[in-house]
Amino acid sequence: MRSIVCATNMPFAEEAFSTLGQVRILEGRRIRREDLLDTEILAVRSTTRVDRALLEGTPVRFVGTATIGTDHLDIPWLEKAGLYWCYAPGCNANSVSEYITAALLVLARRHGWVLEQMTLGVVGVGRVGSRVVEKARALGLRVLLNDPPRQRATGDPAFVPLRRLQEEADLITFHVPLTKEGPDATWHMADESFFQGLTRPVVLLNAARGPVVATEALKQAIRKGRIRHVVLDTWEGEPNFDLELMAAADLATPHIAGHSFEGKVMGTVMVYQEACRFLGIPPAWRHEPHMPPSPVPRLVIEAGGRRDEEVLADAVLAVYDIEADDRRFRSLTEESDPARRAALFDRQRNEYPMRREFPATVLEVRHASPRLLEKLAALGFRLEAEAPLSQTVF
Repeated sequence: MRSIVCATNMPFAEEAFSTLGQVRILEGRRIRREDLLDTEILAVRSTTRVDRALLEGTPVRFVGTATIGTDHLDIPWLEKAGLYWCYAPGCNANSVSEYITAALLVLARRHGWVLEQMTLGVVGVGRVGSRVVEKARALGLRVLLNDPPRQRATGDPAFVPLRRLQEEADLITFHVPLTKEGPDATWHMADESFFQGLTRPVVLLNAARGPVVATEALKQAIRKGRIRHVVLDTWEGEPNFDLELMAAADLATPHIAGHSFEGKVMGTVMVYQEACRFLGIPPAWRHEPHMPPSPVPRLVIEAGGRRDEEVLADAVLAVYDIEADDRRFRSLTEESDPARRAALFDRQRNEYPMRREFPATVLEVRHASPRLLEKLAALGFRLEAEAPLSQTVF
């Protein structure tokens, strides 16, 4: 029987891939060459480094990563070795955009901002960034788009140079892949030079890859007042992370922005379907009948006499409590041993509580204006007509 290894934190991996062979589930960061000596298909996430050292001399023919990033794959070596590989572009794009939405609303509440009076700069407007743009506009933010490769490919005047973001944006969020070569390399793109180019203090958000932002340069920019607030989901050197930077961040999380249940499931589904194509076997498993109910299946909110942004925050933060993720992550500072902290970083990712995306919640908003309903729909909520007054109101 065909042997398959899947990394942990891939929902339904055993159910799906067992239609193709015998499945073993292994912790992603601990997969070793010795584990693959009888394996044909390998399905992983970003914690598994897939390269010559892992695969040479094994019978692995197919490698799939259930993630949108591929920097953990040595693609040149895989292709030279004649191995088939795939990834899951866009699988968690909506999840990350919901994370950014929640972060923006938390910051606005904490600091008394009105988001409709602010400008957000989005660096990288691909599958994730474009979803971030949609939700930011639903929140009323003015949005500046920066994506040099897309600008060159399309000539779209909506794309502006990074300099415009440094001059005009109140908040800057990164949604780029991690690349080290070429004219659009993103490794340390937010470095000392970037921070010196800011014309006023800004808010920085990074839910892309940790090394997109240079840690020491960011800490220096915070000390100098060039960066006034920080939201970080990704960290240089993961699973190790900088304690000083965590302490300085308004919101800090352990690389879970894309960890909605839907996002992880779609990563599994996309790799499974690609494995079926590789093997010439029709997919025999579907995820839809197995999706669990949402922790927040229905929500009723009173909107009468309140600002739209207050209602949006109530809805978003009731469904996704990003501050709970922040509190769980900060509890790791109680561990003095760096190796143990790193292990707990991975554990929080692997044991992340179920977070369903906004469309899994049916929302009833009483006394809402048509404009507010449009905003909620643009965020992804399923809207329901008002119910009798006897029902519980948020």
